[in-house]
Amino acid sequence: MNLTKSKAALLAGCALFATIGGAAAQDDQVKATMIIYLDPSVQFFNPVVKGAQDAAAAFNVDLDVQYANNDPVRQNDLIESAVATGVDGIAVAISSSDAFDDSICAAVEAGIVVIGFNNDDLEGANGNCRQAYVGMDEFASGYELGNRMIEAFDLKEGDVVFNPREIPEASFAVARGGGIEKAMSEHGITVETVRAGLDPAEAQNIMAQTLIANPDIKAVFGTGSVTSTVGAGAIKDAGADVPFGGFDLAVEIVNAVESGAMFATMDQQPYLQGYYPIAQIAMAARYGLTPTDVDTGQGAFLNQERIGVVKPFIGTYR
Repeated sequence: MNLTKSKAALLAGCALFATIGGAAAQDDQVKATMIIYLDPSVQFFNPVVKGAQDAAAAFNVDLDVQYANNDPVRQNDLIESAVATGVDGIAVAISSSDAFDDSICAAVEAGIVVIGFNNDDLEGANGNCRQAYVGMDEFASGYELGNRMIEAFDLKEGDVVFNPREIPEASFAVARGGGIEKAMSEHGITVETVRAGLDPAEAQNIMAQTLIANPDIKAVFGTGSVTSTVGAGAIKDAGADVPFGGFDLAVEIVNAVESGAMFATMDQQPYLQGYYPIAQIAMAARYGLTPTDVDTGQGAFLNQERIGVVKPFIGTYR
C-alpha cells in the first residue's frame, strides 16, 4: 500500500478521535500488545522488553509481548489478533515497508493507537498508517558511521568496503546500509554486501570467508546486532587487519570497542524503544494525547572514549 501523507494523517486523526471518544478513565487499565519481528533468542530486544514492562508498570498497562519469528504472515496475524481482542494500542516493529500496511491501517481505522518502534517504513508516515515512530534515524546513522570511518581511516576513491547484512530486505538493513552506501559513493568507494543471516556462528563464517576471498577490502561495517557482535571475530578468523564499525550493543560489542578491535558502534537505545511506545499508548488512551515521534539514536556514536559508561547496563537499560 502506497499511502499519501494526507491519507495517513486522516486515518491517524480518525483513530485518535475514536480513542478520545471512548477514553479510558484515569484508573482503568489500558491494554497493549507489543510485536517484535524476530524471536526471543535475539538479545538486542531484552532492553526493549524491559522498557516496555517498566512503562506498563508505571502507567497501569496490561502488556502482551509477542514475537513474529521473522515471519511476515505471523506478524500480520498477531496484529489482527490484537485488534480482535480489543486492545487500546499496538506497538509494532515495522520491519518491512510493504508487508504490514493493510493490517496496520485496519487497526488504526478500528480506533487503535499504533506506534512503530525499532524499525519504520522507509517512507515514514507517508508509507504507513502508524501514528508515531520511536527509534533511530537509521539512514542518518549509517551515513554518520560511514563518514566517521572514512575520516578516521583515510578511506578513498577506488577502495572497497564490506557491509554484510543479516536480512538485506529488512527496512533496518536497507536504511542503515543505504546510509553507508551514500557516504561511500560520495567518495568513490565501492560497497560489497552479502546475506549474513541471524545465526551468529553462520554469520561469522560467512563474513570471514568473504574477507579471505577479497583481500582488498579496506573496512567492515556491521549492519545489525548479529554482524556487529561477530565482526571482530570474523576479521580475526580471516587473518585480516581492517577497521570495523557497526550498530547496537552487546557484551561482545562493548569488549571489542574497548579493546580497539572495533572502531565504534551506533547505539539506538532500545530501552527507550520499549518504554516510550507503551507510555504513549497509555496517555493516548486515557487523555487523548497525540503520539509523537522519538529519535532514540541521538548521540548514538560510541567509540573507545565513550563506551565504558554503558557497559554495566548491557541487557537491561542499554
